[in-house]
Amino acid sequence: MDKLFRAAIMGPPGSGKGTISKRIAQSFGLQYLSSGHFLRECIAANTEPGLQVKTYVERGMLVPDLVMTRLMLPRLEELSGHSWLLDGFPRTLSQAQALNSLYQLDLVISLNIPFETLKDRLSDRWIHPESGRVYNMGFNPPRVQGKDDITGEPLIQHDDDKPEALMARLRHYKDVAKPVIDMYKSQGILHSFSGTETDRIWPYINSLLSSKMQAQPSDVCQPQTP
Repeated sequence: MDKLFRAAIMGPPGSGKGTISKRIAQSFGLQYLSSGHFLRECIAANTEPGLQVKTYVERGMLVPDLVMTRLMLPRLEELSGHSWLLDGFPRTLSQAQALNSLYQLDLVISLNIPFETLKDRLSDRWIHPESGRVYNMGFNPPRVQGKDDITGEPLIQHDDDKPEALMARLRHYKDVAKPVIDMYKSQGILHSFSGTETDRIWPYINSLLSSKMQAQPSDVCQPQTP
């Protein structure tokens, strides 16, 4: 592939973004950048931005748009010359507009998963907090119950993954994501996928990526100037 290909994936908590993103990265050679993983790296490294992010995370608050863009856009500059896939960024319209001022995305994938499916997935989801590794007791359990496979450290279940908090999370996601989705839809680059099983959604996404990337012209895509 001669032309750089830049994409993003969107979806509510438990929609399978991480699983599908990793498959895309492996199948098509895209650099995968998860905002959640990147934020944890910044916090672990005790950088100044990381310490700033930590203050929000410890209070259970979302990282403000300005902080997110100041972290993510320089990281994307480091990937200049590479095709990439974003997961978790942009999350809001402000973030999407900041990204759009520098890079024109080729494709945005939106995952639409039924509420009951999300509830079942998240109620079985346990996380290793330091690394962000996710386990599901139904289809991806740890080798030792309650322990991370690599470190052996305890797994936790987030309070906001519990069914009573999930509806509020989904409502918030829809409210925040709708203007972002509308923007990408107006640009003609949004592709939505619905279903209850990641393995059944994946072939359609794989086919879409194959056709889109084969259709890319051979010129190199340069970042747009603000």
